[in-house]
Amino acid sequence: MTFLEEQRPTWDEYFIMIAKLAATRSTCLAFPVGAVIVKDKQVLATGYNGSPSGSAHCTAQGFCYPGLDSCDTSSSLPSRAVHAEANAIAQAAKHGISTHGASIYVTLEPCVSCLKLIISAGIKEVFYETAFNKGEKVLVRDAFVQDNLVSLTQIKLSQETAKRASLFLLNPTSVAREKLEDNQIL
Repeated sequence: MTFLEEQRPTWDEYFIMIAKLAATRSTCLAFPVGAVIVKDKQVLATGYNGSPSGSAHCTAQGFCYPGLDSCDTSSSLPSRAVHAEANAIAQAAKHGISTHGASIYVTLEPCVSCLKLIISAGIKEVFYETAFNKGEKVLVRDAFVQDNLVSLTQIKLSQETAKRASLFLLNPTSVAREKLEDNQIL
């Protein structure tokens, strides 16, 4: 294996980085979340959390509901955001793309509602970066896993891969390798 091959991100790192980039489009004031649906190492759809299409973005109006700065500060009002996983599944459906047998990479562990949607969409594997479910919700999540409806795997992006990716984001990438090596990009 060459030096350059050793620096390539793993497939899990590659797809979680795409999910993290999708999260940058989030319009949710509480949690920016991104998702990417993958099958046979190919991206099928991406999604991020935010207000339903056509409605005002929370980030644009500066609040979720009048008098409520962020949905996570209310114990009674539901979030206005369509979750990233739901948006990714909706995008696939909108374009006639089957998600049966696919995997999904998400920056935040899916809530129980999204997990049910993921299972119903035929997605068998969930890879997530940050844990979310607590208490009784863990029991529901674990029941789905025990019934072999879905697998859940927490993954972390290595520091080395993150640093290398940041250099690709901050510098032109489509230049001769010699120039990149001179600038210590690689």
